[in-house]
Amino acid sequence: MKKIKTALPYYTEINDFLASIPWPDRTSCPDFYCLRLKPLDQEELSVYRPPFKRSFYFFALLFNSGKIEVNYGDGSIRDPDSYLVFHSPNLVYSFAHNNALAGYLIYFKPDAFSFYKPGFHQQFPLFDLLHTNLFKFNHAIFNQLALQFEEVFTAYERSAKSQHIEARLKLLGLLHHLEDFAMESRESVRLDTTQQILLSKFIQLIDNHYIHKRTVKEYAGLLSVTANYLSQTVKQESGRNALTFIAERLAKEAKSLILYTNFKIAEIAYQLNFSDPTNFGKFFKKQVGLSPSAFRERRK
Repeated sequence: MKKIKTALPYYTEINDFLASIPWPDRTSCPDFYCLRLKPLDQEELSVYRPPFKRSFYFFALLFNSGKIEVNYGDGSIRDPDSYLVFHSPNLVYSFAHNNALAGYLIYFKPDAFSFYKPGFHQQFPLFDLLHTNLFKFNHAIFNQLALQFEEVFTAYERSAKSQHIEARLKLLGLLHHLEDFAMESRESVRLDTTQQILLSKFIQLIDNHYIHKRTVKEYAGLLSVTANYLSQTVKQESGRNALTFIAERLAKEAKSLILYTNFKIAEIAYQLNFSDPTNFGKFFKKQVGLSPSAFRERRK
């Protein structure tokens, strides 16, 4: 069977990514865009994006006005009130939500701030090169943070569309404010042990590399530990095998692709980097207990 070409989508332009989601807005500035996310006139709208990558930065402050489930990588949030999310370039990303989300989304490229300080984006730890940072909180905190976002968005909406210099400068202030907020949030959380931190980092890395990395050795290399030490630590802290985490993440994305897209099973197999549909079928049946086709038919 001829292998179907289904390379992981990679968006280098903000407008190209915006064209892939239901919201109609586009930016006239290729390096910087502020989007007010509002429910569309489609009550039953459901948005699912299979794995993809972006070459630009993204962060958002969002609140939920209905019953939803939001998926970022392997992290699932059911019926969140509000949350803040930060995503760096070149990470594997996928998400699913319905029409109940609203808030503020900001996309930018490093060039958007070259007039101010080249490489400035590298000074903000919230944009982690290895994983997505996400903070969940109540609506009172959302309202506090929304005041800061409103300053950026108001400046963006009233400034020259080709420049948005005032909005870019206010964005710098917003990022510094959010760094302080994140630091306070982390300090209020119980300090984890070294082993717990390693387990957390391992799971976060799986979120972003499960398409192409399937062995414990590969993740151990990213974490600068031996494969044996990583396996033992994961087993000790979770009671589960390290390979189980990788397989479950892959199976979860496979189930989403089968349920929420019209891709053929062979296309899904190659998109998830399996050598052929037969191997994908064996993997899926072992994880789920059904063949991919049977799973799709049953869920219909």
